[in-house]
Amino acid sequence: MGTKRNATRAPRTKPGQRSHGPLPRLPRDAHDDHTEAAAQARRGLVRAATGVELDLVARSPVPPESARGNCEGLVGFVAVPLGLAGPLSVDTSAGRREVYVPMATNEGALVASHTRGMRLLAAAGGACSRVVRERLTQSPIFVYADAEHALAARERVLSEFERFRALVATTTRHGALVELRADVVGRRLVVELGFTTGDAIGINMAARATELVAARIAKRTKALEHALHGQDVEKRANAKATHEGRGRSVVCDATIPRAALAELARTTPEALVALWHTYQVGFARLATQNQCVQSANGLAAVLLACGQDVAYLTECATGFLDFDVTAGGDLHASVTLPSLLVGTVGGGAQKGTAAECLALLGCTGAGSANTFAELLGAVVLAGDLSLMAAFATHEFVAAHEKLGRNRPN
Repeated sequence: MGTKRNATRAPRTKPGQRSHGPLPRLPRDAHDDHTEAAAQARRGLVRAATGVELDLVARSPVPPESARGNCEGLVGFVAVPLGLAGPLSVDTSAGRREVYVPMATNEGALVASHTRGMRLLAAAGGACSRVVRERLTQSPIFVYADAEHALAARERVLSEFERFRALVATTTRHGALVELRADVVGRRLVVELGFTTGDAIGINMAARATELVAARIAKRTKALEHALHGQDVEKRANAKATHEGRGRSVVCDATIPRAALAELARTTPEALVALWHTYQVGFARLATQNQCVQSANGLAAVLLACGQDVAYLTECATGFLDFDVTAGGDLHASVTLPSLLVGTVGGGAQKGTAAECLALLGCTGAGSANTFAELLGAVVLAGDLSLMAAFATHEFVAAHEKLGRNRPN
């Protein structure tokens, strides 16, 4: 007489052969789920259930414990090629610096393109980059019986800013409530809370504070209901964040000498400005919030290398590129990135390889998040300069064929 099969045990399969029936639940250690034993148990179950051996994934460059608080169901770490672009020369709010920029990517030509743009910035004497605003927003929505009650609630909310600021101060030593807005939409009240967050992105910090403030507002104004993420701009490109800014807003510019453009990029200021004007037509037709040309490329590569929440790329990459010919015949180039959601503490920023990459940028210690954001502004400007030059000279395809997309046949 046969024995009953353990419901959580997967049937054995040959390598590459998937088992029939539903996949078993992954094991979890309730005491400590971020040990090598816990990760090994999950890899063993995957091997038994699917036939796939996660050998390279298991070869972790850091202890599995370092992922605690960052990743659940841990089985190991993935490897992404890491290249260095640069040197990048930037005048930041913390002083002038020259750095190598770590970029994690699988796109050939991306690091080379940014390095060429950084050479153009060096020929300009370096870029100048500044954080012009810090403001992480959260926008709960409250529902009332009618518009009259919503209007009355708005007046009360605006009158209690100092009380709300004191309440937020009880939840964090690093952040602060610095701004409060309220708009009535029908019988609903949209409240926008603006926070500073120190050197962290501060999403969890702001959410915790917003939950307390929202509960206080709902109670004091007798709201019928409320939603913490009522007007949710999290991780989505949106016009409000583009025009008003969210996180750290950065401007970066440089004046590139005509001779440097001719030598390093085989183009002219006039050609780049003409192309930029043409692209404005396309951007207008798209109604896009991103009027840079490859901001997502450079930002994604650096964010991944430096342990950031890469899903914020959707907001971070929104921005504006601008070209003009100066009175002296050189090229003035600038980028504006209104919504850089980055941090140098918290999340994965201070762990493993990310900590090394941030150290390479000199982004450690108090105030380093603003410096990091300013460096990102210069990275985007370098990337856009190089790509626009490649478009102007029709070298884009050839560069990718040579460096990233060549085929053996």
